[in-house]
Amino acid sequence: MPDATDTDGLTVGQVSTDLGVTVRALHHWDEIGLARPSLRTAAGYRLYTAGDLERLHRIVVYRELGLNLARIRVILDDSTTDVPGALRAQRAQVAERIDRLRQLSVGLDRMVDAHERGLLLSVEQQAAIFGPDWDPDRHAQARQRYGDTRQWRQYAERSAVRSPEDWQAVADSIAGLDRALVEAMDAGVTPGSPEANALVERHRELFTTSYFPLTRQMQVCLGRRFETDPAFAAHYDGIRAGLATWFRRSIDASARANGIDPDTATWR
Repeated sequence: MPDATDTDGLTVGQVSTDLGVTVRALHHWDEIGLARPSLRTAAGYRLYTAGDLERLHRIVVYRELGLNLARIRVILDDSTTDVPGALRAQRAQVAERIDRLRQLSVGLDRMVDAHERGLLLSVEQQAAIFGPDWDPDRHAQARQRYGDTRQWRQYAERSAVRSPEDWQAVADSIAGLDRALVEAMDAGVTPGSPEANALVERHRELFTTSYFPLTRQMQVCLGRRFETDPAFAAHYDGIRAGLATWFRRSIDASARANGIDPDTATWR
């Protein structure tokens, strides 16, 4: 590299400022031989000539288009390179990234809505899936009451990725469990029996996959609400008189069999 005076070219700092490129990047490009300064002062400082700057400008342009340094080197140094073809390929990659980002944006919007609203279904969709007696304000009330809890966040994360068809599958599973509970009660199945315990476990697993992880202690607390909360009691007793109490007793009996005292169980 020829020696020169400071007036023969631009220093690394000057080029960094002019091109908006970091000094570190310029040093790296020099080290890998992508863009080396043609001159050096007697003191050893790098100096970039007009030709060097022209190459640097091209590197910056291609880098801003998203090409990696290896591809840029080929474009600049290999005269046989199909530059339009390389740029078309890069454009296709950019289009794919844009599409992924758009999908990500939609997903983020749904996640925000799910955390704020819970159920991402229209009133008409809710009625079609959960029945005409469904209260569309139920989730707004739940958000107000439980919105700061870990369970609401877990529920929202699941709700954000569910389609109406997914919710229909959840509703069908719950309806199937309700029918099984009625059949067991009508058949004289007693709380604490293997049959009743199996239904309690089925409920816990279904709730866990549909809403949020439900521990046995939490299930006991939920069972109390099935019997005492007017909305829950109306649901179960509306299916079969006395079902809310039978199901709560079955949950309590199952809890005892697993070492949990239902009288002291807490939401944890």
